[in-house]
Formats: sequence, structure tokens, C-alpha cells
Amino acid sequence: MSAPAEGMSGNGTGAGGAPARSIRLTIPAKPEFITLGRLALTGIARVRSEPMGEEVLGDLKLALTEACTNSVRHAYANGEGTVQITYELYDDRLVVEVADEGEGFVAPSGTRGKLDEDELSEGGLGIAIIEALADELEITERAAGGSSLRFVKRLG
Repeated sequence: MSAPAEGMSGNGTGAGGAPARSIRLTIPAKPEFITLGRLALTGIARVRSEPMGEEVLGDLKLALTEACTNSVRHAYANGEGTVQITYELYDDRLVVEVADEGEGFVAPSGTRGKLDEDELSEGGLGIAIIEALADELEITERAAGGSSLRFVKRLG
């Protein structure tokens, strides 16, 4: 397994110039490792000066699980590869990015609130769930290959 986590560091700045606390976790692209991402999220919630509500934490865990599941299911045809999860905790928000180097994923254009019945019947609920729980969502193709799904949750 890859090095599971890098320590928290002050990368970037938040509102009012406050530095972000940042963690990067790399997991094998296998369903049984998604739990590690959820555990890291729980730990990050505990380092906040103002406690994160259980409902907010539950929503974030669900959004993270859906994002990781997309990478695990769709990125690597042979099941070999990794998923990188980056957490950036600011005073007023949490930014989570789930990225892989697999086949890539193109989200339907203008997805926010507009997934149709065909997309939902093909297991497309994951993106719709993340859209419903997050304040911002961005899905991009990575220049080096693969996909990046980034979501933001405002905390305050």
C-alpha cells in the first residue's frame, strides 16, 4: 500500500488569511479502503476549533464515499491503481478532492440538479448525492490522465 497519509500542513490561506490545514491520503482503488478516507475525515473534523455537527460530518462522509466509489468503480478496468484524497480545512469551509489516474470520467454537462432518468438508472446517483450535500462541485479531467472530483462544504 502507498504511504497512507502526509501530515497536516499549512498550505494555502482561508478567509482572513488563515492557513488551511491540509492532508493527502493515497489508497488502493479497492472498495475496502474507502473507510480509511472516512476515518481521516472524522479526524480532521476533530481538529477544528469549533466542533463540526454530526449531521454535517455525516453528509461529508457520504459525499466522500460517493466520490471515492466513482474512482474505484470507473477509473481502473483491471482494478489496479490508486485514489488520492486531499482534504483542505479552512476556518470557514472544507475542500475535498478525490483524484485518480485511471480512464477518466466526464460528467454530464450542467449536471447541478439536472440529471435525467437514464443517468440515474445507470448508477448515477453518486454525483447527484454529492451535488445535494456540497455547496460547490467540480469534476475535471486531469492533464496527466484520470479525473478529479472536488467538492466544498461551507462550515459556519
